[in-house]
Amino acid sequence: MGNVQLSRITQRVADASLDLRPSVRGAELRGVMQDFMQEFVFPAEREYHAYRVAAGPDDHTVPPVVEELKVQARHRGLWNLFLPEVSGISQLDYSAVAEMSGWSLELAPEAINSQAPDSGNMELLHMFGTTQQRRTWLEPLLEGSIRSAFAMTEPQVASSDATNIETRIERDGQDYVINGRKWWTSGAADPRCQVLIVMGKTDPGAPRHRQQSMVLVPRDAPGVEILRSVPVFGRQDQHGHCEVAFHNVRVPAANLLGGEGEGFTAAQARLGPGRIHHCMRAIGAAERALSLMSNRAQSRVAFGKPLADQGVIQQQIAESRIAVDQARLFCQHAAATIDEHGNKAAAQLVSMVKVAVPRMAGEIIDRAIQIHGAAGVSDDVPLAAMWGWHRAMRIFDGPDEAHLRSIATRELRAPHRFTFPTGAPTSGEKS
Repeated sequence: MGNVQLSRITQRVADASLDLRPSVRGAELRGVMQDFMQEFVFPAEREYHAYRVAAGPDDHTVPPVVEELKVQARHRGLWNLFLPEVSGISQLDYSAVAEMSGWSLELAPEAINSQAPDSGNMELLHMFGTTQQRRTWLEPLLEGSIRSAFAMTEPQVASSDATNIETRIERDGQDYVINGRKWWTSGAADPRCQVLIVMGKTDPGAPRHRQQSMVLVPRDAPGVEILRSVPVFGRQDQHGHCEVAFHNVRVPAANLLGGEGEGFTAAQARLGPGRIHHCMRAIGAAERALSLMSNRAQSRVAFGKPLADQGVIQQQIAESRIAVDQARLFCQHAAATIDEHGNKAAAQLVSMVKVAVPRMAGEIIDRAIQIHGAAGVSDDVPLAAMWGWHRAMRIFDGPDEAHLRSIATRELRAPHRFTFPTGAPTSGEKS
């Protein structure tokens, strides 16, 4: 066996031995977050949903309880934990906090100022922003006083291949002029949204991965038109997922985020941590679905005995527990790899987690819906909304197929297999 192959196998063993234990501060934050969820977030869910129902599905104003929760979270030190350079904690430590926030996806992530797309946009501004850009946009985002949107996906092209993007960003003197159409621009309908990060082509003649750039566009810039907020499986999120048109939108050249031609690189830098954060929260959602499933099974009687005594139900609960714990370890492994070796070294793991975890969460939520019967498809329990979101996760931030392609490409190129002597007998042959 060659040295390259042996090195690859040795590296896999070393990676598998990463220390997945939380730091002392990480363990403390986990406990604080657990108490915060129990004392404040879960009791606030009823008020949040009552406000949304009364306001109507097309209303994007913010229920007052959200700001109340943010005050409590800041007081408890649960603020901006997603950004290691600001919080001082590792991705591994943050994974436990993010997981618990996934138990209440509409409330908890924003309560701790770690909600998408703002968290990814803050990472972009932190990595690529100028001093002035950070002062104008990053600081108020970190304060939680404004929100933002990310405009990358387009309706007319397969945006899973970012080189397909057609929106033009053209230099005109001291300005850039933007023309194009985006959709699934998350956050753009929120009245607190002040800025959009827009990705488009500045040089269509450059190499494929150097054609794109990103610019910061104020939400109220002339020519920015919010066409609609697109429902997810018939449900409108409070912050909206918008179709947005840009008609000769003019912004100063100083609004370029990073350099010209760095848009693709910036997008990859943004999406890597964002993907794993989504998956951390998905594990929390799966835990909530499993908890609801178990409670329902113990409280409902069918054919003379509790559902929990039915073998088929027991199997589903057991399979769900196994799947959640597997996914958590997988996610922790990816987080620890980012901490130890950086985003690039963890790219393969992040792609695998992005495929595996939403699938797992969707399957467990589906089982919970089935065990709840008719109640499972109603709004009396959160399962239907949870299922819709996690099904959508298999498309946003890169569809399963794009990640599987990337995983397969890396695997096929990797010199990690044992080699065997030519002509050696195979199983069943006589030597």
